[in-house]
Amino acid sequence: MNEVTYELRGEVAWLTINRPEARNALSKAVRDGLFEGAQRFNDDEDAKVLVLTGAGDKAFCAGGDLKEMAETGLEVPPPDFVPQFGRNIQVEKPTIAAVNGVAYAGGFLLAQCCDLCVAAHHARFAITEAKVGRGAPWAAPLPWLIPPRIAMQVLLTGDPIDAERAREVGLVNEVVPAAELAQTTQRLAERIAANAPLSVRAAKRTVRLVADHPLPDALEEAERIWEPVYLSQDAQEGPAAFRDKRTPQWKGA
Repeated sequence: MNEVTYELRGEVAWLTINRPEARNALSKAVRDGLFEGAQRFNDDEDAKVLVLTGAGDKAFCAGGDLKEMAETGLEVPPPDFVPQFGRNIQVEKPTIAAVNGVAYAGGFLLAQCCDLCVAAHHARFAITEAKVGRGAPWAAPLPWLIPPRIAMQVLLTGDPIDAERAREVGLVNEVVPAAELAQTTQRLAERIAANAPLSVRAAKRTVRLVADHPLPDALEEAERIWEPVYLSQDAQEGPAAFRDKRTPQWKGA
């Protein structure tokens, strides 16, 4: 059995952790499969958006495989221990987490790394490292996503928050019934995939600029990022399609 599967649904790639009997915990096979799947998405010209999810209805990903950690005596995880989009593997196209259950520890990390997040009503989010004596250096960007006091509470207590609370504080974009999770996420991904790809990629890069640069520098960098978009064939195609009352034919160039 493949512990991570890759499936193309139209222009949307679904990367699924397929280890439901272990709550989709991050064994070495899963971690390797996620790296391979992300790289496959990068190389797949037919895939415009990536959806990351877990098999079953109990867990998106419960975090690291504690049994494996105990057996290997894991101390400080290396930087490439688990995929972190934008850190140890670059993913320029949009990514969405479809959280179908608990997203704890490393599972929280995976959801945090995605650009967008859709959660089932029964989903739960937690950074549980304080409860098992482990660490969460990857949570450093969390106060950029949610209010600092909420981030502090999540980190210090290790207690889970439910999907509605996660949406209230900005960690989750949409909360839907479990039976509608895949369909809702697919529709969201398709709306993104239908847009001009150069504009979408530039937009993704722009969102994080203020977190990394003073505002004047962020605006200057944004101008640099968007200039090739303005100069592209697609930038002429969009207005022409509007004028001609037809669907744009994007070339990504």
